[in-house]
Amino acid sequence: MPEPRSHDMLPVPLPDAVRAALLAPMVDQHCCGVRRDDTTRSGFEQLIGEGGTPAPPGTTHFDTPAGAAIRRWCAPVLGLEPHASPTVYLSRRAELGAAEVNRRLLRGAGVSAFLVDTGPDVPALLSPAEMGRLGSAAADEIVRLEQAEQDVAEAGLPAADYAGMLRDELADRAARAAALKSVAAHHCGLGFDPSRPSRGSVIAAAGRRLADPKSRLDDPVLVRHLLWAAVDVARERGLPLQFHCGLSGGGPSGWGLSGGGLPGIGAGHLTDPALLTGFVRALAPLGVPVVLLHCYPYHRQAAHLAGVFPHVYVDAGPAVAHTAAGSAHVLRELLELVPFHKQMYGSGCHGAAELCFLAALCHRRGLARVLADRIAEGEWSPADAARIAHMIGSGNARRVYRL
Repeated sequence: MPEPRSHDMLPVPLPDAVRAALLAPMVDQHCCGVRRDDTTRSGFEQLIGEGGTPAPPGTTHFDTPAGAAIRRWCAPVLGLEPHASPTVYLSRRAELGAAEVNRRLLRGAGVSAFLVDTGPDVPALLSPAEMGRLGSAAADEIVRLEQAEQDVAEAGLPAADYAGMLRDELADRAARAAALKSVAAHHCGLGFDPSRPSRGSVIAAAGRRLADPKSRLDDPVLVRHLLWAAVDVARERGLPLQFHCGLSGGGPSGWGLSGGGLPGIGAGHLTDPALLTGFVRALAPLGVPVVLLHCYPYHRQAAHLAGVFPHVYVDAGPAVAHTAAGSAHVLRELLELVPFHKQMYGSGCHGAAELCFLAALCHRRGLARVLADRIAEGEWSPADAARIAHMIGSGNARRVYRL
């Protein structure tokens, strides 16, 4: 029996053209690597929990929308009946081994290209090439700006050389990348001064930074300098600049993927993409595409920015997988405002291949419900709905990232 695939599971009847557009391979325009090794139950539960922390004593992360969806939808991909118990599911996962589980789930997502945020060099995570090979897809790297800066800061250079070395490092990494990405939202918030800092202020701030180079980058002057250096490189290379927004932290803190702690918690208002308006406006004449990642629960603000500024794009990110059966609600709210040529699919998955599979599944199922409603109400023709599904699933990403 062939393995179930995420695009075989649409929940509503649709015209053939719309169904075909939803079933077509998608571009996952932002994800992280998944673990290459087997893990304990506790370790797996931390992977599927949004905060990357253990569930409270006596509880389980399987009692979440994503956890229930894994038992329902991922279990058959591993050869189990739907709704297998957590114990049975994890036993089967261990029996198959991480490589086979990853192969089934990544391939089952129905993705033609992965754009992989490598972040810190974590050996436990698959590289972009490995993600592509196991998923039978193309794969490219997304360069994490803050990690490039961290490597420069730890190189032991004088403060006067910091700016030049940082730019050279970004240019070198960008040469093999599909995009550049910042997690400034979880380092200092998005309400920073949008202007380019002066050379003198950068040197002074670099002196303070280099006195403690292993600390997390949170100096507003250096954050602004890093972003403007990235803008210069992105403009030269024709690359988009991604911004992590919203409450999602993008990976368990133990990997260092988001700087430690519980990212966004307690400072959620600082991750609102609306705070980027000044910076986005400053970039408008430069032709650098800005992609707002994840954004939940500020996805409506992100959709508004995408509607106002011609160079701004948005995805729903891991909210689609983590809301599971509620994904149609998130996608419907985005589509209230976002221009259809500005929304892209990105799983935002991290650590567990289940999240990659679930994101693709829930995107297709959620969007199918939204499209069916619009067709039934006479707002969109089947041809309109098919075109929108294609743009969101792959067409917009192929255009923006020049794939």
